[in-house]
Amino acid sequence: MIDKILKFLKSTFIVFMVVTGAYFINLFFMKPASIDHFLGKELMLGLIDSPEALTYIGIFDQYNWITKHNSKLSISKEGDLIDDINDLENTLKTLYKYSDYNLSETQINTKQIAIFDLENNLKKLKDFPYHSYPLNQIGGIHLNLIEFMSDMHPIRNQSEAEDFIKRVNLFDEVYAGTLKDLEKQADIGIFPPEFVFDHVIEQLNQFIDYQHDEHPLYTQFMKKIEALNLEEDIQNNLEKEIKMAIDNSVTPGFVLLREFMSKNKINANIHDGIWSQPNGDEFYKLQIRSYTTTDYSPEEIHQMGLAEVDRISKRMREILTSLGYDKNKSVGELMNELNENPDFLYADTPDRKEIVVNDYTKMVNEAIEVMTDYFHTMPKSEVIVKAVPEYSEQTAAGGYYQSPALDGSRPGVFYANLYDIKQTPKYSMRTLTYHEATPGHHHQIAHSMENENLTLYRRFGYRTSAFSEGWALYAERLSLEAGLAEDPYDELGILQSEIFRAVRLVVDTGIHYKKWTREDAMEYMKDNTGMSDTEVRVEIERYIVWPGQALSYKVGMIKILELRENAMRELGNEFDIKDFHSAVLDHGIPPLFIVEEMVKNMISEKRPKPELELSIPDRIEEVYIPDSPDIPSE
Repeated sequence: MIDKILKFLKSTFIVFMVVTGAYFINLFFMKPASIDHFLGKELMLGLIDSPEALTYIGIFDQYNWITKHNSKLSISKEGDLIDDINDLENTLKTLYKYSDYNLSETQINTKQIAIFDLENNLKKLKDFPYHSYPLNQIGGIHLNLIEFMSDMHPIRNQSEAEDFIKRVNLFDEVYAGTLKDLEKQADIGIFPPEFVFDHVIEQLNQFIDYQHDEHPLYTQFMKKIEALNLEEDIQNNLEKEIKMAIDNSVTPGFVLLREFMSKNKINANIHDGIWSQPNGDEFYKLQIRSYTTTDYSPEEIHQMGLAEVDRISKRMREILTSLGYDKNKSVGELMNELNENPDFLYADTPDRKEIVVNDYTKMVNEAIEVMTDYFHTMPKSEVIVKAVPEYSEQTAAGGYYQSPALDGSRPGVFYANLYDIKQTPKYSMRTLTYHEATPGHHHQIAHSMENENLTLYRRFGYRTSAFSEGWALYAERLSLEAGLAEDPYDELGILQSEIFRAVRLVVDTGIHYKKWTREDAMEYMKDNTGMSDTEVRVEIERYIVWPGQALSYKVGMIKILELRENAMRELGNEFDIKDFHSAVLDHGIPPLFIVEEMVKNMISEKRPKPELELSIPDRIEEVYIPDSPDIPSE
C-alpha cells in the first residue's frame, strides 16, 4: 500500500512539475470538469509513460532530475496490450459523458477529434494488434532507435552523455520485448513478404559487423562529447563506456532480432498486399479511415487516383511538348530520360552531398522570404537541411522532416536522401524543399507547436498525415503559384511530385485491395512518373509495409484545394489567402472534416452581411408585461 501511495505521489508531483512552465495555465486554470483539462491530463500521463516522447518534445528536460526520462527507453512487456485497451475504453467512456450543450464550439471539435482518434486506435488494438510489421526496412524499431539516439537525445553536458550510455545499455531489453511481440505475431501466421526479411537481415548484419569507429551510436556520441571540452580522463571514460554498451547491449540485441528473421524467412508471405493477412481487407479499411480521416472505399480512392494521373499527365505533356520533346513517347518515358540527363544531375564528387545540402539550404531561404506574403505569421523555429544518415539511406525515402524541440534547443530538420545521384535531379529539388521545409512540413508543424492559443491536446494530442501530408503537397502547388518555380523544368518537378502522389492512390489500393504484386505496382509507377528504378523500388516496398499511409497525401491535398476553391467562389473579392491559410493551420493537426468546418466558419465570418431595411413604427404600442413570478431564494 505504501508503495502505491508513493508511486501516486511521485506521479502527481511529476505531472505538476512538467506542466508548471508553458502549460501551467492550460491545465490548472481551467475548470476541473473541462474537457480540455481532462484530455491535457491524459496526454501528460501518456507522456510520462513514454521517455522517448518527453525527450522528443524537449521542454521537459529541465525536469529530468525528477523524471529520469533521458536515461530510460520504452520496453514492451506482458500485459501492455490489455492495459492499453482498458485505458482507451475508460477514456472514451469519460469523453462520451461530456454533453455538447456545455461545451464551446472549439471544445465540441476537440471532442470529435478525440473520439474519432480513440475509436480507431481501440479497434486496431482489439481487432488487429499484430497486423503491423515491427521490423521493416524503412521504419523498423532497429532503425528508429538508432536514429532517436543519434538525432534526438541531447548531449549538452556530462550528465546527458551518461544518460545516453544508460539508454544504449537498454537496447537488448527493448529488442527482447520486440521479440516477444514478433513471436505472438508469428503464432497467428502474420509474416511480411520475403523482401522485408532480406532488407532487415542485411541492415542487422551491417550494424552487427560495424567497427566502433563506423557505428553511428559511437560516432555521433563522440562528436557531441568532444564539443563539450570535458577533461581528458572523463572523455576517455565515456568513450570506454559507450563502446562497452554497444558490445554488451546493442549488438546482442541485433543478434537476437537477426536470429528471429533468419529462422522465419522460410515463412515469408508469398503475397505483398495486406489483403492476404487474416481479416486483411477490414484492416485496410481501418487504415484508410485512420490515415485519410474519410470513409472513402478502396475502390473510390483507386478511381480518384486514375483520374488524377490522367489530368496531371496531360499538363506534363503540354510542357514537354512546348520544350520540344518527342510527342510519341509517354510522359513516364520522357521523365525517365530527364532523370538520366547529366545536365540535371550532380557530379559524383567526394563533396557532392555537401554541395547538394548547400543548394537545398538556398532554396529554403528563398522560400521563407517569398512566403511571408501568404501567411499572417511565419514560424519562429529555424529549419536546416541534412543528408539522410548513411546507415538508412539505401532504403529511406527521398526526403523527410523532423520537427523542432519546443524549447528551441533543436531546429526542424529537412533530411534529403543523397544516396543515389539519380535520386536528386536538379529540377525536382525545389518541390522537395517546399514539401519538407517551407511552406510545407516545417511551416505547418512549427506553426502548430508555437500556437499558444491551442490547448495541450490540440497541440500535441492528435496527428494525422491526411492533414500534414495533404498540407505539404498543397504547399508544393502554392509555391508554384507564388512564382518559386518559374522555370518549366521546375514546374515539371512539381507536377512529377504530384503525379507521384496520385499514382500512390492507384498502387496502394492496387497492392492491398486489388491484389497487385510488387512488380505490377513498380511497373505502373515507373511508367507514369519516370522515377528512377531505385526510387520506385524503395517507394513500392514502403507502401507494402505501411498500408494506407501513402493515400493521405493526395486525399488531403484534394480536400484543401476543394475548400480553397469554395472559399474563393463564396467570398469573391473578399477572399484573402492569408485568412484561408489561418483557417486551415490555426487549429493544430485535425482530421479533414474539422478543417472543412473551420473554413466554413471563416467564410461565414467574412461573407458580406446584407444590409437590413428597418421599418420604424410611428408610435410604440403599449405592451402588456405580466408580473414576474416569485423566485425562491437559494
